[in-house]
Amino acid sequence: MLPDKIIERYRVTDGDKFKLKDFDPGDTGDVDFDKEDGKEILEVGVKKLARLQERLYAEGKWAILMVLQGIDTAGKDGVIKHVLSGVNPQGCSVHSFKQPSHLELAHDFLWRCTVALPIRGRIGIFNRSYYEETIVVRVHPELLEKQNIPEKLVSKDIWKERYQDINDWERHLVRSGTVPLKFFLNISKEEQLKRLLARVDDPDKTWKFSPYDVEERKLWDQYQEVYEDTIRNTATKHAPWYVVPCDKKWFARLVVAGALIEQLEKLDLEFPKVSDEDMKAIEAAHAELLAETKDR
Repeated sequence: MLPDKIIERYRVTDGDKFKLKDFDPGDTGDVDFDKEDGKEILEVGVKKLARLQERLYAEGKWAILMVLQGIDTAGKDGVIKHVLSGVNPQGCSVHSFKQPSHLELAHDFLWRCTVALPIRGRIGIFNRSYYEETIVVRVHPELLEKQNIPEKLVSKDIWKERYQDINDWERHLVRSGTVPLKFFLNISKEEQLKRLLARVDDPDKTWKFSPYDVEERKLWDQYQEVYEDTIRNTATKHAPWYVVPCDKKWFARLVVAGALIEQLEKLDLEFPKVSDEDMKAIEAAHAELLAETKDR
């Protein structure tokens, strides 16, 4: 996989001096291999992930929460498909958060993500997340009006307050054994244009295209500003952001896989140890099975 120093290059744990312009969407970490080599390396990483996930599931104490954020065409679906292709489906869950339902709007903004959190032993993937509340809702303030929040609580400090709520919530998750890994898939405006046009030109991808994407593209600068502000205010040591360069899909997938492997290895996961009493029961059952084979 990618060396730790390359993964470190994209990790943000203190947002005080964070500027999105310092992260090049076309960066490939100065690696000395190409796309085809990257695919082979990812295959090795996927197998390693499968082994680590098996231990995570068996131990049943920790949970991993992967948060994927990024504008349209950034590659969220591709990351899920390729990075987690070898993970046992029983140990993994994916939630795609779309426009909130009436039930979700009747609760606080973290509620719908809270009920979708992965249980211990699982990897949970949020395709978009509670961060939509400081990104999309901030770019489209009319969405805030639909949340039925008491007027006196919608102050000029509401975004700052939401950052505080998110930081507190993520700290709570960590203290409870759920490890957040947050990925901002950083794509350039030029590359997004190519991918949007490709969706129209390729009959197999046309279904992905929406005129809404073009309208959202017109708000590019606003989205960049709110993403920068969100990462700056919510990057912490216990819940870091990874600003992943996504103009090269193969490299983006390597970064995400590398960060996930790195975190799972830090947990020092182990298969459950069998007690002496249980071992005696297992040996007795084993002997019974062996005896059955001799009778045939």
